[in-house]
Order: sequence, then C-alpha cells, then structure tokens
Amino acid sequence: MRDSAVRLGYLAETVRLLYPGRGAPRAYTLLPHAAVPRRLAPRRWWHLGSQVVVPVEDSIAAHLSEVFHRPVETVLHVRPALRANRKPILEAHSGGRRLAFVKIGDSARARALIDAEAAALRRLAGLSLDTVTAPSVLHHGDWRGLSVLALSPLPVPGPAWRRRVPGPLLLDAVREIAGTGGDRPAWHGDLAPWNLCRAPDGRLLVWDWERYEIGVPYGLDAVHHFFQRALRTMAPPLAARACVARAARVLAPLGVSSPAARQTAMRYLIALAGRHADDGHAPLGPPESWLNPAVDHEELLT
Repeated sequence: MRDSAVRLGYLAETVRLLYPGRGAPRAYTLLPHAAVPRRLAPRRWWHLGSQVVVPVEDSIAAHLSEVFHRPVETVLHVRPALRANRKPILEAHSGGRRLAFVKIGDSARARALIDAEAAALRRLAGLSLDTVTAPSVLHHGDWRGLSVLALSPLPVPGPAWRRRVPGPLLLDAVREIAGTGGDRPAWHGDLAPWNLCRAPDGRLLVWDWERYEIGVPYGLDAVHHFFQRALRTMAPPLAARACVARAARVLAPLGVSSPAARQTAMRYLIALAGRHADDGHAPLGPPESWLNPAVDHEELLT
C-alpha cells in the first residue's frame, strides 16, 4: 500500500479517535490548501484541499482547553506511514501562540514510549545542563484511555539553523547526556540529525527523549548519530560496516580506546536490531542482511 493511502487511512482513524464528541461541529482544513502559498505547503496528488468536520465538545481540543485553562485549537500532524513509533502529534495553540506539542499514546507501544519520555524529561529538569536544552513536561495524563503528553515548544530559530551541528557541540552534548546517568552513562537513544538543532545562544536543542536510557556504553549517542547520517548516503549493510570501521575515530575525542570503540559500535548495532525486533518493524531490512555482515567481518579481523 502506498504511503499516502496509509497516511490518509491513519488520519481518518485519528480524527475519529481524538474528536469523538457531540455538539456543534467545526470545520478543519487539510493542508496544503488552495489558500496557502505553494512555497509554504507544497502540493501532492492526495492533497485535495478538502475539509474535515470534527466536533468541538468532548474532543482532545476541549480536554487541552481544560488542561491549559484557556481555549485551545489543535493542529494534527500525521507521521510517516508504517513507523513503529508512529503516534498522533498535535500542536496546541491559543490566541495565535503555540502552547505545546502534544503526543498521544494510541497504542500500548506508544503509551510506553510517552511514559518513558515523561520520566526522562522530569529527570533532566532536575539537573543543571550547560549544553543541552530539552523540552519541559507541561502535562502528562490520560484522556479516554489514551496517554497525553504536552511538552513545551523549543525555540527553534528557523530552517536556516537546521543544518549540520558542529562536531564539538555534538560531542559536548554526548558528554553531558552521558553524565545525566550519574555513575552509569546514559544516552538520548535517538540523537539523530532530525532530533536536534543548534540554537543562536550556542546550546543544542534536543527533543524526542522516548528512548533515553541509563547504563549503556559510553559514547553510544555519537555512534548512533554517525550511523543515522551514514544511512542517508549508504545502504544499510555498508553503513553498518562503516559504523564499526569508523568507531575509533568517532569515539576518540571522548577518550574511548580503539578496541572499546569497535565493541561499542557492534553493541550498538545489535541493540538497534533488538529495538527493531521489539517494535515489530524492520526499516533496515532483516538483520542478517545488514547486521550479520558487519559483525562477522569484525570477528574475522580479531
């Protein structure tokens, strides 16, 4: 099934889930729309400019209005199709101002990830961080059997800043995040280019802390970042081989020895394959096609 068809189907399901109330309906517009310039919202064949009619009462918008004690309007984002961690993401607005990004746990897996992110962000809120800026938890609760996590918007300066993060800043962030675990190193869990942005004040804005974990090999975030960037230009088998081969260079600035770096890279790839298995999703293909060649090649060298 095409991605667009899956997205539209999921959109219909999500609208029914989040706007089930009774009372006077209100028209919401699907974007792109004819009234919005194409440079702001590029057209695709499935963007018909049609409207989705949803009720006002007993909806997620009404619930968020109660949470924030003010009238709230919502913008719904539909994530890419067939992602294991896909969940409804809302923007909550009031009076023309963005109040929060709201994640909705609509499955057991999504609820677990949302709960984990809330716990991670509350832990970080109690620490003094010099390099990393993370969202704050504004609300974490339940609504109609769904988990609801409202997070403060980060001050992303604009598209011009969404370029590659300088290496020293990234390494400082890796060090600082690792230190949030105390005596045991921690990692963000998905410190990929799309989850961070350099701020004008020199700090690093980092979101999506669903995979934060304590008690991992030191430098794991740096390896993950390298691997995710490599996947942009390489097939998974080649990217996995490069991840192990370049691990010593990637982790040397963190004081990790060459043998330990290669072990860390292999442990990372194995852990990533395990994550995909737990999620029931194989975005890189079966592990024997990309993981096994990298691990087997390393074992032949030792």
